[in-house]
Amino acid sequence: MTTTICWSLKGGSGTTVVVACLALNHHLPVVVVDLDGDLPAVLGLDEPHGQGLTDWFESAVPAHAVDDLAIDVDERIRLIPRGLGHLPAAGSARWRTFGTWLIAARPDVLIDAGTGGPPGGLVDAAPAARHLLVTRACYLALRHAARSTHRPDGVVLVAEPGRRLLGRDVERSVGAPIVATFSLDPAVARAVDSGLLRARLPHHARRELKAAS
Repeated sequence: MTTTICWSLKGGSGTTVVVACLALNHHLPVVVVDLDGDLPAVLGLDEPHGQGLTDWFESAVPAHAVDDLAIDVDERIRLIPRGLGHLPAAGSARWRTFGTWLIAARPDVLIDAGTGGPPGGLVDAAPAARHLLVTRACYLALRHAARSTHRPDGVVLVAEPGRRLLGRDVERSVGAPIVATFSLDPAVARAVDSGLLRARLPHHARRELKAAS
């Protein structure tokens, strides 16, 4: 079992779409944990009405109860929705309990940690996790990355035409290698907007994200 945490340092980088595509491209069963709140919409699911992870955090139920929150996306992918509450502070014992669930989880786990860097409690709860920063070759995003105290293991670069900064500029600013380059293709946006990303994941997305899956 492996845990991969994806995050960005600037809004609009495309983290949730990248996480969804990584899950759809995963060749093994995978559990996707939504800490940001938008994954159901990107995956074309109805808005969850039951409890989510924040409800679990606010309770005292054991680690294995996290599994009860999962909803089926397809035959390989299960999604744990965020819920409507707040994530606990970094020092909360519930993060340690969540880490127990991560260790015991049999499928691989993908976590959408949203914008601003992964919560400190999550970093402590999953010390063996792989951290992937999702970013564009944007000067402002890379300024944030250079100042960040949290270093990723790799970068998923969302490539868009017209940017002057190059891959080596991104790697130098972030201090980590680019493990995948994800082209900003209108076909992906159309699939997300129509709720058809699961059925119509563009071929280029499968190909480009293979190295990061």
